[in-house]
Amino acid sequence: MIIRTQSRTLFAIAYGILQNREEAEDVVQDSLVKAWKTRWRVRDPEKFPAWLATIARHRAHDVLRRRRTFPLFQQVIETNLTEATDTTAIDQQLQSALAALPELHRAALTLRYFEDLDYHTIENTLGLTNGALRGILGRALASMRKQLRPALASPD
Repeated sequence: MIIRTQSRTLFAIAYGILQNREEAEDVVQDSLVKAWKTRWRVRDPEKFPAWLATIARHRAHDVLRRRRTFPLFQQVIETNLTEATDTTAIDQQLQSALAALPELHRAALTLRYFEDLDYHTIENTLGLTNGALRGILGRALASMRKQLRPALASPD
């Protein structure tokens, strides 16, 4: 039941950090295994989603750190190859704008607008208050608007 209810949220968090589907799926799986092994640490069931999301965030950052050990030239080539396939210019700009956001902003925006989760679920998942979540979403949307304004204004 935990896998059914939490895996989409965990995937959204991991994908927001990694921007790679396969790595995000691996992070979700690793996070669920680690949560199962250390489930005795959670004393308050209300905090379980936030605890699980923290595990996923940390695992994703571990993967990201390992990925950064590749030479910069190889990363540029891989990035150009993945961007050139099956994406339009606006999709590339959207992905670029999302990647430029801080991790917490990207996670909140992804959960709210791409995963269509309600505020209460996102608050529990990310361990935020309602006011903090609303502020983060407002700043994230303002940043996205600012970055995407030239792309949306051009008549391509």
